[in-house]
Amino acid sequence: MNVEKNQAAQMAVKKIVNNSVVGLGSGSTASIFIELLAKRVKAEHMNVVCVATSIKSAELGSKLGLDVVDIDDVESIDVTVDGADEVDANLNGIKGGGAALLFEKIVASKSKYNIWIVDSSKFHNKLGKFKLPIEVIKFGSQRIFDSLQEMGLNPTYRLNDDYTRLLTDSHNYIIDVDINKFKNLNSLSRKIEGMVGVVEHGLFLNVCDELLIGGLNKDIRRSKLSKGLVLN
Repeated sequence: MNVEKNQAAQMAVKKIVNNSVVGLGSGSTASIFIELLAKRVKAEHMNVVCVATSIKSAELGSKLGLDVVDIDDVESIDVTVDGADEVDANLNGIKGGGAALLFEKIVASKSKYNIWIVDSSKFHNKLGKFKLPIEVIKFGSQRIFDSLQEMGLNPTYRLNDDYTRLLTDSHNYIIDVDINKFKNLNSLSRKIEGMVGVVEHGLFLNVCDELLIGGLNKDIRRSKLSKGLVLN
């Protein structure tokens, strides 16, 4: 899949224009994009300002020579290039496998245009094969966990290798849930958002403007979406 990730990242880096503000996504495919972007910026002497969706991406971008600034230092972001854990035929997706969903959603909301780069294994006609991450505050998290259990979502806390609970960049917990049986994702999204103590969830609905799929060499734009799109 590394070849496909590289293909998707290469397609994306070609779309970056000079004198723009670029959002840097998180995850393995986004990291490849960051590396390719840094090479292009240096080779072509481009003026590009970057905003990162995670501490790790910010550190990588800065290390490679990109001008990475705080999100509050820019009025808006021209384009954000990010990965996704799963994408469906309507360009809706699940993100947060790297526990960066909160920052990713904030950056996406401030972006004029959002491009997702994925390998072909991430595309499915229906979301649900990948578990949905939910970021929750530590205080009272078990109450949220129990409520998710009652909803039939089979929750599990995201753990580190030493079996301690993983902490996000904002020092919150991640609870992963199974949404495979849910058809109305908009309704599920609103229900989860309404739970006290939930910070954010990894359902990204109507966010992606353009999907670049490595391997399939597909470039799908929301404005040109065909109903009943099937790629696999």
